[in-house]
Amino acid sequence: MYNTHEAILSVQAGAGGQDAEDWARILLRMYDRFMNKKGWKHSLVYHTTIHCKHAGAYGTLKGEKGVHRLVRISPFSAKKLRHTSFAYVEVLPYLQEIKEIAVRDDELDFDFSRAGGAGGQNVNKRATAVRLTHKPTGIQVRVETERSQADNRAQAVAILKAKLLQMREEQRERELKGLKGEAPVKIEWGNQIRSYVLHPYKMVKDHRTGTKTAKVEEILDGDLDIFINA
Repeated sequence: MYNTHEAILSVQAGAGGQDAEDWARILLRMYDRFMNKKGWKHSLVYHTTIHCKHAGAYGTLKGEKGVHRLVRISPFSAKKLRHTSFAYVEVLPYLQEIKEIAVRDDELDFDFSRAGGAGGQNVNKRATAVRLTHKPTGIQVRVETERSQADNRAQAVAILKAKLLQMREEQRERELKGLKGEAPVKIEWGNQIRSYVLHPYKMVKDHRTGTKTAKVEEILDGDLDIFINA
């Protein structure tokens, strides 16, 4: 339905502690490099979130949504032990105006702070970074990519609406599955859509399509077409 729209892609660390946090950063870099190779305009909205401004990005990336599993020798293990960690990739359509999703001003709580910078002249001396909390659901959105507080605020509201839209559609899906007697799928151990194994062998396998490759480094460097096309 929203295949022609821009996309908001976020990565959240799951089970695996410090390794999972590192895995989330690796995944975010993988998608950043994928977009660079495609020549898609995009920006880092927050530390864990990318706004891809390419028309049709949502249609291309929506299949990446789900739990991604990594198996490797942990760089944080003094004993060089093998470790399994998980991260969740969320992909939302970016819609500046979603008429069917109404958000009242009294439902929103805004906090403002200085956006992070590289230092020197690049430090933002004004409180332009925005953290938006939707009181009824507890959903939080952070945006600090723009220099204007008003622009960050507008983008935060747009992302919130996309999240609310997804929540509504997931609720509908759960209701339909309930009518069919099916239990909703939980995002947890054993429900990964793709596994990335770096030890004791090298293999990336998508568990939905059966597509696999031993070119792990190329995949993590953004060469995702083999999986997206499948």
